[in-house]
Amino acid sequence: MKETSMKMSLAEQQRRHRSIIVISFLFIGIIVAFLISMNTGVIRMSPLDVLKTLFGFGTTQQHLVLFDFRLPRIIISILIGMGLAVSGAVLQALTRNALADPGIIGINSGAGMVILLFVAFYATPAAAPVYLLPILAWAGGGIAALLVFIISYRKHKGLSSNRLVLNGVAISSGFSAVTILVSLRINPEQYQFVSTWIAGSIWSKDWNYVIALLPFIVILLPFVYYKSQTINVLNLGPPMATGLGAAVAKQQIWLLAAAVGLASSCVAVSGSIGFVGLIAPHLARRLVGQRYQTLLPATALVGGLLVLVADTLARWILQPAEIPTGIVVAVIGAPYFLYLMFRTKG
Repeated sequence: MKETSMKMSLAEQQRRHRSIIVISFLFIGIIVAFLISMNTGVIRMSPLDVLKTLFGFGTTQQHLVLFDFRLPRIIISILIGMGLAVSGAVLQALTRNALADPGIIGINSGAGMVILLFVAFYATPAAAPVYLLPILAWAGGGIAALLVFIISYRKHKGLSSNRLVLNGVAISSGFSAVTILVSLRINPEQYQFVSTWIAGSIWSKDWNYVIALLPFIVILLPFVYYKSQTINVLNLGPPMATGLGAAVAKQQIWLLAAAVGLASSCVAVSGSIGFVGLIAPHLARRLVGQRYQTLLPATALVGGLLVLVADTLARWILQPAEIPTGIVVAVIGAPYFLYLMFRTKG
């Protein structure tokens, strides 16, 4: 008995050690991508120029390019990746469906529709109050999630994960249709914004948007991590979780609200970037395992790295033109989604 306990303890220590190594490498990867991204753009800046500018020794032009254009966009990319990835991980746990994702179950479309309706009231998208955008997006994403969960729930059978995904696709299509109808009645500048948003471009590139998004990420990510043990229990299924003493309905509501808040606030400043919430949790799960105490930090780092790399490539491939970041993510995510579809079917 003692030998078995020692073996289990040793195995647990090895898993923790491996998780720490993986998370450390992911963090280093974000730093490397951060430095590369700061050197990527139409105006060339060498690594030495970047360092000099960071410490206040660059030219006026270099200071403008780095602090007013590149740094806000880089920080927003990382925050968006973290928020969407952790939101996806929570939704996959709550629904126990490997294909659950903020975009697939309609949260992104609901949040985006409200944002676009709000922006349509202003002469230009830039005139819309920045700090209201994440709050309105949260309301829109919450409405979409509520509709999907109500339609998918059956009184005696509970929540069907397959029905959830199918209804999510239907609700998402409905919100997208409303978005298209709105886009037909707006001026050319607003239409350009709509088309850019749908493609998933990080259109919010100044510090005001960083400040608007940051509170949601700073508050909701620690909250979700605080609930990591609860997520482990809920992931076992409602009957088992109830047997272990968890208040299933209450915890599901709190975690769903947090997942919707993370995804919606990110959509408010980035447009419809899909697949991040689907891919990142799966990749992190392969690296660190199923325990959410380590899975959530790894997922956040994988998501941040994925969006940062995608945005850097989007700015670099066709310079001086840019590809929407969402297209680059989709090129990576679509094949992986198909792989998961076939795997789940099997």
